[in-house]
Amino acid sequence: MSVIRLVLADDQALVRGALAALLNLEPDLDVVAEVGSGDQVLQACIDHRADVAVLDVEMPGLDGIEATNQIKRTLAGTRVLIVTTFGRPGYLRRALQSGADGFLVKDTPAKQLADAVRRVHGGLRVVDAALVADSIATGESPLTARETDVLRAAVGGDTVAAIAEKLALSEGTVRNHLSAAIGKTGAATRAEAARIATDNGWL
Repeated sequence: MSVIRLVLADDQALVRGALAALLNLEPDLDVVAEVGSGDQVLQACIDHRADVAVLDVEMPGLDGIEATNQIKRTLAGTRVLIVTTFGRPGYLRRALQSGADGFLVKDTPAKQLADAVRRVHGGLRVVDAALVADSIATGESPLTARETDVLRAAVGGDTVAAIAEKLALSEGTVRNHLSAAIGKTGAATRAEAARIATDNGWL
């Protein structure tokens, strides 16, 4: 029996440990490395010759979607399964665009998760059906790439001047992008626009 080598990435140590314990119960699965931030994922996959990387979305360093991008650009043979608490339609769309081979939510039963790892390893795509339906209903993000950048920078409550400096834009341009993002999300304020965009997984 060939064993599938897994790298797990999740910033919550308890969740990561629980996932590793569940997956290691399967005779054909072996968790060869666990990491707590997205910027450690690629090196762990290289060092441990991972067959499948099981990634959370929201992590420090790099998020799981950016880590997926890195893996797919560098390691043709490594498959990626994203397993996240946040089943946001926009996350699913962005993950698949980055090359993820599967996308599930963390309350997926252990046997189903193990089976998903095997299927992804075998070249199949595994995606949570309810999320697919939500993603189709929600549609694409209405925000341009630059509006997304500005709104993401605004999440922390920075001033227009601070956002402008961070993104090397003029304050007027930042105001225009914020105004457009507020209009497109149907929000009343930039804070509400950021919340709506975050809830939909557009940021």
